[in-house]
Amino acid sequence: MREFNYLKLMKLSLPVNIYHTIAKIHEYKGKLELYVKNYPDVLDKMIDVAKIQSTKSSNAIEGIYTNDARLNELMNKKAEPGNRNEEEIAGYRHVLDIIHENYAYIEFNKNDILTLHNQLYSYSYVNYKGKFKTLDNTIMEIDALGNRKVRFQSVNSFETEMYFDKMVEAYKKAVKENIPALILIPVLIHDFLCIHPFDDGNVRMSRLLTLLLLYKFDYFVGRYISIEMLIEESKESYYEELQRSSENWHTGENDEIPFIRYMLGVLLKAYKECDDRFNLIGNEKLTSPERVLSVIQKSLEPLSKKDIMILCPDISQRTIERALKELYDNSKIKQVGNGRSTKYIRV
Repeated sequence: MREFNYLKLMKLSLPVNIYHTIAKIHEYKGKLELYVKNYPDVLDKMIDVAKIQSTKSSNAIEGIYTNDARLNELMNKKAEPGNRNEEEIAGYRHVLDIIHENYAYIEFNKNDILTLHNQLYSYSYVNYKGKFKTLDNTIMEIDALGNRKVRFQSVNSFETEMYFDKMVEAYKKAVKENIPALILIPVLIHDFLCIHPFDDGNVRMSRLLTLLLLYKFDYFVGRYISIEMLIEESKESYYEELQRSSENWHTGENDEIPFIRYMLGVLLKAYKECDDRFNLIGNEKLTSPERVLSVIQKSLEPLSKKDIMILCPDISQRTIERALKELYDNSKIKQVGNGRSTKYIRV
């Protein structure tokens, strides 16, 4: 049986670039703490946007979709789920809310994780919610066409709870010994995925638990920038690095570094995007049209009005609409498409 010992992470030989990434994360973390104090009026809007993006992206990675109109209705609790996909989307939103509001009281232990899994299916009539798996399962990759590919054979169902208990116990010892959180969290989440403790919902639970653990160790960027969206955008790399770190996992001879590097890269990107948005908000020298133009010029792809509203959370929709008209009339931006599909791109 594989042993769980996170104390060995203190002796893990990390590449120099990982130390550099950790240093940059802490630099941005300090800046974010100042932004939160200085710009409280835009935080709620950024949190709401991040929740929508997180719910959409985390479910999309698993092939669970609905249209944007229905997604907004479900996120704002203005509609009840109409099918299995929407039940799972609403359940994810529910657990995301729980973590945002109660992370300080939720522990990484068996009881709380089973409770979160039960809540993940709070809109679904399934008999496996809040219970360890009863059937053996595998980690699958699902592409945009719905094709499934085996990535990893997980722990047998009859051994799952024993493995889970040992993982949790090793985590508690690591916390007591102050193992660095940014190394511990990716390794812990990777082990959770390799155990694959539930009949369904394992990968979505892994992302929710990632967010929970980051919050518990005071890394709050996931409140304002969707980490799940960044993972979806780099889904191929996510699966590749997960597989690389999973080789020889059952014998304890696997290499943790590929998945550590990937997750830290995602976290750093989240902090960078958050920093860019607050820098734009804090630049009082720029007029609204100048800020909108700056956002469009920095993008490599056309942006919709909705995209610009997300990137400029302190500017009202009406002001953005006026700014876009002014920029278009002055030939500073080009319009792509018509009607609801209209987007804007730099000249």
